[in-house]
Amino acid sequence: MSQEPIRVEVEDAVGTITIDRPERLNALDIPTCLALEKALDRLENDPAVRVIVLTGSGRAFVAGGDIEDLSSRQGLAHYNEFAEEIHRVFRRFETCDKPTIAAVNGFALGGGTELLLCLDIRILSDKARLGLPEITLGIFPGAGGTQRIIRQVPLCRAKELMFVGEHISAEQAVAIGLANRVVPHDELMAETKTLADRIARKSPLTLKLLKRTIGDGVDMALPAALRHEQATISLVFDSRDAHEGCTAFLEKREAVFRGE
Repeated sequence: MSQEPIRVEVEDAVGTITIDRPERLNALDIPTCLALEKALDRLENDPAVRVIVLTGSGRAFVAGGDIEDLSSRQGLAHYNEFAEEIHRVFRRFETCDKPTIAAVNGFALGGGTELLLCLDIRILSDKARLGLPEITLGIFPGAGGTQRIIRQVPLCRAKELMFVGEHISAEQAVAIGLANRVVPHDELMAETKTLADRIARKSPLTLKLLKRTIGDGVDMALPAALRHEQATISLVFDSRDAHEGCTAFLEKREAVFRGE
């Protein structure tokens, strides 16, 4: 049994966070959420890390919350304790300035799908199963899922997932726009690392400002969002990376971005 619920590894410019509670199918409890937040803080503050990958050990990415723990909760305590923690941690992943990639190795149910909704790019093993089955327990998604999924997939599909609570396959998740693509299970981490390496070669400063522009613009009216984009791209042109990228293109060489 793992001593710590989270493992962190750094290879080249890619940091990988692995949720490591295989005996509990990586179910989320408060200690695991706090360990996730600590791991994210470490990688986000490491200038050598440009892309962050999140995955799980064993048969699950995250198979939801701990049901024994859920069954013992009372409303006000839940609101002030678990809900407060998990919403803060998930929001930290959503607003992280570095690109994030989910490598979904197995079950991503309940809180697993809710965590997935906070990450930028989602690569699924062909063994992955997704879903929001909380309704079968007499509850509903409470870690941001009800609000994030209706902003990411068609409303009718989002409602069906939450009203029925059935699991969907990796292929179905891609078909409704919940994930980017499906890869063979044995190739999941290699495919994810290849994609992460490609992104890591881009300007980290421009990626940060691009992520902020997209994230802010989602909740703005279009005229305001366009003004926001106009202002932020103008900031990018003050960076050395922007001029390095253009110069490298003209000189027919690969750009070397330093985040400046």
